[in-house]
Amino acid sequence: MRFLKLSRPGSVILAGLISLLTTSVAQAEYALNMTESVTPIGRELYSLHMLVFWICVIIGVVVFGAMAWSIIYHRKSKGAVAANFHESTTVEIIWTIVPLVILIGIAIPATGTLLDLEDAKTDADITVQVTGIQWKWKYTFVDDDVSFISSLAQSSRDVIKDPTGNENYLLEVDHPLVLPVNKKIRFLFHSDDVIHAWWVPELAVKQDSIPGFINDSWAIIEEPGTYRGQCAELCGKDHGFMPIVVEAVSESEYLAWLGSKKAEAAAAASAADREWSMQDLLARGETVYNANCGACHGPTGAGIPGAFPAMTGSAIITDPDQSAHIDIVVNGKAGTAMAAFKGQLNDVDIAAVLTYERNALGNSVGDMVQPSAIKNAR
Repeated sequence: MRFLKLSRPGSVILAGLISLLTTSVAQAEYALNMTESVTPIGRELYSLHMLVFWICVIIGVVVFGAMAWSIIYHRKSKGAVAANFHESTTVEIIWTIVPLVILIGIAIPATGTLLDLEDAKTDADITVQVTGIQWKWKYTFVDDDVSFISSLAQSSRDVIKDPTGNENYLLEVDHPLVLPVNKKIRFLFHSDDVIHAWWVPELAVKQDSIPGFINDSWAIIEEPGTYRGQCAELCGKDHGFMPIVVEAVSESEYLAWLGSKKAEAAAAASAADREWSMQDLLARGETVYNANCGACHGPTGAGIPGAFPAMTGSAIITDPDQSAHIDIVVNGKAGTAMAAFKGQLNDVDIAAVLTYERNALGNSVGDMVQPSAIKNAR
């Protein structure tokens, strides 16, 4: 009776585990292996992985096959009697030499692949510095003086409560990284705050971004397309909101995109020298706030009690003297999660978000912050 009482819940648990396993596999589209890459180094890594995998399979078949054969044909019920011996020099030599040969056979291709993986600098056509920032990525094209921030797209922020139907939920950004195909790209990884990890499976690039240290990696993207990734290091409350989007295009398209980025930078520099209207500052400020401030202080400015202060009614924001408000946004606040935005946003964007914070989110100071004030505060 005890056995019968235990069997029913046991069956339910077993059925539940089987259901969970099959559901998980179905949701993962049977992706039980490494992602096949679109880069030469990625294919080399994949080939090494499969070589080691099949060696392990063969070892498993031989070892467990021998065990199964021994159990079946040398069991006590068939009259088998265990041999009684102390040692065998031959066997000891065999089980020393065979694993050594296997390890050497794995080490030779593994060493070659490792050396190729570490050779990021040789013949690099483009160098991109990737800087992790809570919770976004900054890309700097070292040789072209182009720099921009890539954040989670507003389309994902708008459907956080119900992402149903959003195909690329939490995998879309406002400004993707555009790179040319068939060019060697050298990536330099760094962080402004905590440890992040830049990971794009199809490019076979996964590297930590560490404060005060620079890691590197490389890729030659051979197929045009859009390749998505995420931060692979637990980096804070919005770790899951740090997607990566790389768009691989032809060289002509890349050069056109690079030219547009340079034009944007020039336009931003000239825009900082003119006076902006309240309406224009508020419109731009809302976009900047949602992309850079809303994650901590909330879309309505209510903040998170005990963690991030509210913007609504803040003494700094509502103070008629703008200096403290400008300083904390431009230079950040040491010992807190408040980052210095002088390296992330241009003068116009900072002026716009300051104006928005002072005249929205439940505040109505009534004044404006012009880009010239930000330029003077840097």
